[in-house]
Amino acid sequence: MRGSLGTSAALLARAVGSLLLNKIIVLYGGPGSLAQLGRFQALMGLVGALPATGVQVGVTTHLPPLHAGAPRYRVWLGAAAWLTGLLVGVGALLVGALGGGEWPVGRTVIFGLAMLLVTGQSLLGAALLVAGRRGGYVALAVAIGALGLSGVGLMLVLGQPIGRVLLGYVVGQGFSFGLAWVLAIRAGLLRGWRPGWPSQVAVRGLLRFVLMAAGTQLFGQAIGYVLRAYLIKHYTPAATDLWQAVDKLSGNYGMVVAVVLGTVFHPRLAALAPQPAEQRRYVNSVAGLLAVGLALGLGLLFVVRRPLLSLLFAPRLAAAAPLLAPQLLGDWARFLGSLFNYNLLVRGRPGPYLAVQAGASVLYSGLLMGLVPRLGLPGVVDAYALHYWLLLIGYVGWYYRKGALARRSPLINPT
Repeated sequence: MRGSLGTSAALLARAVGSLLLNKIIVLYGGPGSLAQLGRFQALMGLVGALPATGVQVGVTTHLPPLHAGAPRYRVWLGAAAWLTGLLVGVGALLVGALGGGEWPVGRTVIFGLAMLLVTGQSLLGAALLVAGRRGGYVALAVAIGALGLSGVGLMLVLGQPIGRVLLGYVVGQGFSFGLAWVLAIRAGLLRGWRPGWPSQVAVRGLLRFVLMAAGTQLFGQAIGYVLRAYLIKHYTPAATDLWQAVDKLSGNYGMVVAVVLGTVFHPRLAALAPQPAEQRRYVNSVAGLLAVGLALGLGLLFVVRRPLLSLLFAPRLAAAAPLLAPQLLGDWARFLGSLFNYNLLVRGRPGPYLAVQAGASVLYSGLLMGLVPRLGLPGVVDAYALHYWLLLIGYVGWYYRKGALARRSPLINPT
């Protein structure tokens, strides 16, 4: 319970920081600034996806049984640091190579170094959480939000264009690495650690998680970045801000759902993996409860959509209200479908899991290409909703078909 509270507090701090950042950018960044922020954050997500959801998940799987400062602990932490640096470096090189005139060498280098610091503090934060240093983990979450906002505020005060304002955002976040380093030293996590060539065994062990993350993050992040670039190019700044406001709102309440599922549902589901029948009963009960709870919560958001958009962003973005209905319908299906999707992760089968993620990305891309040119911005949220409803139907059909087969023949293991 204490671990869940620590994670919840950190996510709450990030959500508050995100809301403040959106508000500042909308009020002082000018028309189109919210869409520019969304695209920049999607780029940060692309570069940081594999270190954050691949390397860190892997290292937090291997660190808990080990004593901080022990030789094997240093091996795993060192391999994670080396792999994080490699992945961020490759990502920054790709940004510079493919970004064109928007990404000259100087800007690319600053972005790459800042992202290296951001992912480094995130790795140390994960190690602090594993070691039970929840106060330090929450402090880092508060610090990275405050420093990112400070970087944005400084650039705006200096009258810099939005491109430099956004670069100030990631540079500001990078300064949180210093706090992470101090906290890790005080916790004894870096005791006896020296930079060096990583263990091949540890690197191979972490690469399995990187492969899983490639399916869950890279596909979605890449589509998100390309979509934002397309909208910025083909629509007016004011119009793109409307869709971005809806997307940002979805991301913020999505963090709340994520922490509930991640701290309550997922651990219990994983613990029940050796008991398929009990696991199915648990999924059924949670699915029913979540379906009703989501319907009530998202329905309330729909009722107050106009004043909420005005409060969180700006009065002019209340015009995004018509786009919110399909987004809410899609989010209901997305959150509910994640219950069934997580079963593939619990079963430790990266092949089927990656196949599902790749297929989902192809489906989403096809829907976007078919609907956006015809419908404009409403086509984006329509494609989003249709995509997740089709996935939910597929997940439910697969899951209950497996359950029916298991009931007919006890020799068939639904895993």
